[in-house]
Amino acid sequence: METLNTEQLSSRLRERLCEPVMLDLTRRLIAIPSENPPGNHYEECASTLFDELDRLGFDNVKREGACVLASVGAGPRTLYFSGHYDVVPAQSRDQFQPRVEGANLFGRGSSDMKSGLAAMIYAAAAARDEGLLDAGRIGIVLVPDEETAGPLGSRDLDARGLLGRDAVGMLTPEPTGGVIWNANRGAISLRATMRGKAAHVGRQFEGVNAFERALPALIRLVAIKNEVELRETQQNIAPATARKSILMLGGRVEAGTNFNVTPDFFSFTVDRRINPEENLKEETRRLREALEGFEIETLQEEAAAATPAGDPLGVVLSRHIASVTGKEPAFEMCPGLLETRFYAAHGVPAFAYGPGLLTVSHGPNEFVPIGNIVRCAEIYALTAAWMLR
Repeated sequence: METLNTEQLSSRLRERLCEPVMLDLTRRLIAIPSENPPGNHYEECASTLFDELDRLGFDNVKREGACVLASVGAGPRTLYFSGHYDVVPAQSRDQFQPRVEGANLFGRGSSDMKSGLAAMIYAAAAARDEGLLDAGRIGIVLVPDEETAGPLGSRDLDARGLLGRDAVGMLTPEPTGGVIWNANRGAISLRATMRGKAAHVGRQFEGVNAFERALPALIRLVAIKNEVELRETQQNIAPATARKSILMLGGRVEAGTNFNVTPDFFSFTVDRRINPEENLKEETRRLREALEGFEIETLQEEAAAATPAGDPLGVVLSRHIASVTGKEPAFEMCPGLLETRFYAAHGVPAFAYGPGLLTVSHGPNEFVPIGNIVRCAEIYALTAAWMLR
């Protein structure tokens, strides 16, 4: 492998990576409305992926709950290709009818991230067929529930000790739009509810106003917001204003029953997005102390994560992106959560790079440039070849 010419290998891989076949798998996956929430059609989507891996001759193809696992190659050293098959709810049913317009494939999940799953599956098969995996394996991990923090997906695999065994690294095909995400913010999302007692406004002295009871806590939270939003990450992220830590108050607010009745409850959400330099436990403690006296529901509590751009996997991935696309990629922090965090928590280098575009993902006109699917497959195969020498 040391003397293998990248250009020659790329040429051979391109002969194996058939665009119509990858496009067909992507279209079949888009047509399955695996929306989350609530978790529709997981069985159908997992079965489609299982059958495709089995048809392509992958090793150890199996189901672990709602997850689909497989591998190709020899030896314990494993580079994981991991992705999710759930999608956010569609704005219309038409989004589950994939269509090609010009150079783009439209449909829910086309960008995030069913095209990426196709690229990774066929990249792994091409690397195997080219004889590039004699000293290591590619592990395929296809999961649901990414859009809701992974209870049936990566979190479940992690809890059962099945995540990242013998890993040299992990790649996930998030819609990064040409950059590499080597870090992600953490999230603390809470719903806080203050209770009171309803009474007619004319006899409000008989009631307990939940909104007014909540005001001191709101003042405390605003003070925390003003302090934490002065903090800036050292990770690369654009624009410069996005470097600041985040505390959003009142994304969802509910109270009372009518304008002339003292509110018997007041409920609001708190969404704290922490940078990798911040401590999840400490930031959670501060919020909970500020909300003393409230009923608190935890919607999500997830750590930030970061892998140095100079990690060998990052260097190899970047080099092959540049060789295939002709453009040196930037390393940036994802503004939201990434499943790389599950691997990074175990010290596994983890990066996101995929064919899709964040700017159109989750929107009504989601699409992926078809050429990006083929290019990403080539990049994944090359990266695996060099990492598993």
